[in-house]
Parts: sequence; C-alpha cells; structure tokens
Amino acid sequence: MKKLVLTLSLCSTFVLAANGVYTQEDRIQDMQKMANAMGSIQNGFFYNNLDLIKEGGIILADTIEHIEPPLEEKEEKDLMNRFLNNKVKMTDSIKRRIKKKAGHMIEAFADGNPKSALQDFTKITEKCMECHTRLRKW
Repeated sequence: MKKLVLTLSLCSTFVLAANGVYTQEDRIQDMQKMANAMGSIQNGFFYNNLDLIKEGGIILADTIEHIEPPLEEKEEKDLMNRFLNNKVKMTDSIKRRIKKKAGHMIEAFADGNPKSALQDFTKITEKCMECHTRLRKW
C-alpha cells in the first residue's frame, strides 16, 4: 500500500512538473499578447482613451509575469555562457521595471498627465528592446 501511494505521488509530481515547463512556444504566445497590449496602449494615446490604455497596461503587466527564459536556456550546459548571459536575472529585472512603468503610466494618464504617461510608454518600449537586443540577440 505504501509503495502504491508513493508511486502515485511521484507520478503526479512529475506530471505537474512537466506541465509547469515554460517552452519557446509559450514565450512566443506571451510575446504576441504583449505586442497586442502595446498596440492597445498606443491606440489609447492616439484616441485619448483611458480604457484602452488601462486594458493594455493590465494585460501587459499580467503577461510579463509569465515571461522567463525557456528551460533549455535556463539549464544551458556551458557554465561560462550561463554566467555571462545571466538571462534569468536580467529577465526578472526587466519584468519588474516594465510592470512598474505600466502601473505608473495608467495612473499618470488617469490623473490627466498624458505627457508623463507617454514617457512611461517610451520607457516600456526601451525595456522591450533591451531584452530583444541583449537576450534575444536581435
């Protein structure tokens, strides 16, 4: 009986662990969501529409939480490359900054300061490009 319980618990652990792996396909889907969110934010600025900015900012902030290097990048075999690239630490830093700027952008636009909100949008775009140039090798 104990062996059966142990076997079932190990199997369920492996199944849950396998489902929790972040793949390249997951990253592509998240990037597409974030691109759509950035487009929504941009349309919000063009049409002076807080709802579009808020919707895009919330989607961006929620989606950015899922972004991480895929498993093959996290567990890179060459230790020197892993150390030099430092992808996990850099990704986390960029995620924090984008999330903070998205929240500030929504607040600034809602408070009637579109110039500050647009500056936040520009900073978010810069952080996106920083990730794409440094980590994704564009």
